[in-house]
Amino acid sequence: MRILITGITGFAGSHLAEHALSLGGDIEVVGIHRWRSRTENIDHLVDQITMCECDLRDASSVKKLIADQMPDRIFHLAAQSYVPTSWDAPTETLTTNIFGQLNIFEALRETGCGARIQIAGSSEEYGMVYPEETPITEDNPLRPLSPYAVSKVAQDTLAYQYFMSYGTPVIRTRGFNHTGPRRGDVFVTSNFALQIALIEAGKQEPVIMVGNLDAQRDFTDVRDTVRAYWLTLEHGEPGEAYNIASGKAWRIREVLDMLLSHSSVEIEVQEDPERLRPSDVPLLLGDNSRLREATGWQPEIPFEQTTRDLLDYWRERV
Repeated sequence: MRILITGITGFAGSHLAEHALSLGGDIEVVGIHRWRSRTENIDHLVDQITMCECDLRDASSVKKLIADQMPDRIFHLAAQSYVPTSWDAPTETLTTNIFGQLNIFEALRETGCGARIQIAGSSEEYGMVYPEETPITEDNPLRPLSPYAVSKVAQDTLAYQYFMSYGTPVIRTRGFNHTGPRRGDVFVTSNFALQIALIEAGKQEPVIMVGNLDAQRDFTDVRDTVRAYWLTLEHGEPGEAYNIASGKAWRIREVLDMLLSHSSVEIEVQEDPERLRPSDVPLLLGDNSRLREATGWQPEIPFEQTTRDLLDYWRERV
């Protein structure tokens, strides 16, 4: 079986590649990259995977890729995925996320490739969620609160439209927050861990800068998240949407406290106004019942281990 992973050089993509390879058998992993893509997340896998150069925003490049590879499964993870960046670069976020996916769908139609495809959506699609609506099910209204969230709603609904119009065998996943080793340092848990590692190494004053610590997020270890990606594409119902969530919400303050508990260094916490967003989702807590019933998935890695592994990841690099 040949699987294609867009975004393989990224955080979740690299972990998904590792998971696929760990399953053994006849699984062939193909990934895409652009000439300027950073590859440190997959350098240890280069002898086990096939890499192809492709810009998802270029329709002819995508069509050639699909025609050459004719994959059996596609995991579409590539995206501009950082919410704050979407405020500064909304056009790039919408163009990259929506038109990249559209080019894949059109390439599948034009080449006759019948690959099952997973679209990695986000809990940010739910946006403004009221307390009585939690835990959030897949039937909750989508009220996006950032350009990034709007782009993911568009990807989600575009996937549904292609399933209904053309029978494209697409599975929509809505991933709640996931973290772990290799998480980019612009994301909250990883940024905290990096700052702690820098402080421990004497490379930063013993002050950690933070944004909104009152927001509540449903965190899953990335290694559990990519298992869910795999299982939904194997066992999910085409056209359906599935939440990937742990079912527990953590205040960002609690996450910071957990990371600080892994260190013996005394660290002061200070709020940085530059880290606050124009609008923020106060609570994201997911209901994973549909996913569990369809696939048998459940998270296996305790969040305390996730935070410890993340901090150790940055300690090695600092």
